[in-house]
Amino acid sequence: MQNSTQAANAWRILFLLFLANLFNFFDRTIPAIIIEPIRLEWHLSDFQLGLIGTAFTIVYAIAGLPLGRMADTGSRRKLMGWGLAVWSGLTAVNGLVGSFWSFLLVRMGVGIGEASYAPAANSLIGDLFPAHRRARAMGIFMLGLPLGLLLAFFTIGAMVQAFDSWRAPFFIAAIPGLILAIFMFFIREPARGAAETVAISQAPVDRPMRRVLTIPTFGWLVLAGLTFNFATYACNAFMVPMLQRYFLLPLQEAAVATGVIVGLTGLVGLTLGGWIADRIHQRIANGRLLFAAASMLVATVGTGWALQAGRVEIGVFVAVFSLGWLFAYNFYTCVYTAIQDVVQPRLRATAMALFFAGLYLLGGGLGPVVVGLLSDHFAQAAMIEAGAGQMSEAFKAVGLHDAMYLIPVALMLTLVFLLQASRCFSRDAQRMREGMEAEGAGVPAAI
Repeated sequence: MQNSTQAANAWRILFLLFLANLFNFFDRTIPAIIIEPIRLEWHLSDFQLGLIGTAFTIVYAIAGLPLGRMADTGSRRKLMGWGLAVWSGLTAVNGLVGSFWSFLLVRMGVGIGEASYAPAANSLIGDLFPAHRRARAMGIFMLGLPLGLLLAFFTIGAMVQAFDSWRAPFFIAAIPGLILAIFMFFIREPARGAAETVAISQAPVDRPMRRVLTIPTFGWLVLAGLTFNFATYACNAFMVPMLQRYFLLPLQEAAVATGVIVGLTGLVGLTLGGWIADRIHQRIANGRLLFAAASMLVATVGTGWALQAGRVEIGVFVAVFSLGWLFAYNFYTCVYTAIQDVVQPRLRATAMALFFAGLYLLGGGLGPVVVGLLSDHFAQAAMIEAGAGQMSEAFKAVGLHDAMYLIPVALMLTLVFLLQASRCFSRDAQRMREGMEAEGAGVPAAI
């Protein structure tokens, strides 16, 4: 029976995992919201601001590899509990530091703590729920992303205003994380593979990375993920300061507007977009990837037009940019599923490790620092063009606004890579099915 493989405490544990995921993204987002007060206090360039996001992302990606292996071999509840305690404690420490470099080092420590969570939580969900319920469970778990962003952007500005300090949100955010960490240690873990109804061969796979990297669809999706994460991390890192400088919004209003753009849109995109993608997939074999490519076109036009329009009414900018970002969220529901369709089950963990390495090390890691570097360049150019002898906030506003054009450019490249992936998809999916059938019959699969 299908239901017999679901753990009795599955939904209770899932709710706890969802809450921890929510605070994972909440804590991760704080620097992007209070970045302008930090810049003014420590007299930082936009390149230095970009380094904060880049350093966190690179450490997060590198630490995730050994921590993911620990999640496969050790206690997942202990790994999640200690990880949550470490990143929450260091989040509080972020509110105590007195210089940029100490702030940067502590953020790198937060990255290591947060990297312990996702691999262990994903592994645990796989053992809590049978295959026919995993997508629903994963959808609930992933809602922590937009809800965490939404909660951060809607509340942190108010915290700064209430306490008249950019340090206050770091102390407040640490409290629920430390409480949740205690609950993690009391989780009753199911046995590995407890939710499977069919035994899958446990024999080691020969040259797993080579096998994955020789799948054409996967290669194109890695490139799509790289450019997509470049856009999303650049947007998350610099949207609040751009709205403050270019549209002259107070911090709290800029944060709420960004919450609508990157958070509220995700609630719709991750639910409605996934349903539409599944319906299209039932009719067209590569329908999900074609839908993702079409979504990137809307995202490119929406974000590009909003930036090109200049100093329009802030409501118009938020509405048009949000429309583009709403469609951008379809990337997650379409691409993650497509990878599952072209990679054999025993290679999927390796495939996701390689995919996330590209996403975070190259895409997410480069996005904030490249936009920050370009912002400084454009600000300097605007100052020289105006014949001014000193940098002003007006020049910094123009510089950051113009650097944000990299976002629609990256989304357009994502569209190109998704179209290329859609051309290989049906052939690679067929090869995957044939490989599984051959393996079941005892025939070695060809590389």
